[in-house]
Amino acid sequence: MTFVEQRGIVSVEAEHYQRQYKDQVRRWYLMDGSMDLALRDVDTSVHASASNGAYLEILPDTRTNHDEKLIRGENFSNEPGLLAILDYRIRFSTPGRYYVWVRAHSTGSEDNGIHVGLNGDWPEHGQRMQWCEGKHSWHWESKQRTKEKHCGVPQQIYLDITEPGIHTVSFSMREDGFEFDKFILSQHYRSPQEAGPAESPRE
Repeated sequence: MTFVEQRGIVSVEAEHYQRQYKDQVRRWYLMDGSMDLALRDVDTSVHASASNGAYLEILPDTRTNHDEKLIRGENFSNEPGLLAILDYRIRFSTPGRYYVWVRAHSTGSEDNGIHVGLNGDWPEHGQRMQWCEGKHSWHWESKQRTKEKHCGVPQQIYLDITEPGIHTVSFSMREDGFEFDKFILSQHYRSPQEAGPAESPRE
């Protein structure tokens, strides 16, 4: 399926991805109350409060706090494009800079990061999306973690669409246990409210 950008904005439910790959170590699982997963997950499902009644979570979740062991390439990847990738096809008619907003649910200090890429590339301004606020609730964010500001810098997570046509927007794991409800690409840096705008039309 291909989502259609209109008037400089596109809104997509996380569970409506085109494909998932590099998922042998960690994988995105649909959380909608219909499955009893045997994989490790310390959180209870929050699908009832998610947009469209469903969301995705990277499992198993083996690092929930600083005291648990960090294993690069397994439960953590500061380099994008290595683990648990989701692809979304989007037709853009309006080229330009699009700020990336993601609605996520974080319960601790080690489930609040993700990467975003474009057309198979992982630009610097799509790396290390970070959440600090809104714990134990769905929260929109668009900030980039840096050495100086661990909770992120505003207006530093974006994708530059240089020409109209179909482009592939991708998300990859930074920390396992990440809970992903919805994303919005917008040419205006303005946080969505509640569940955000309705999902964009599909071709």
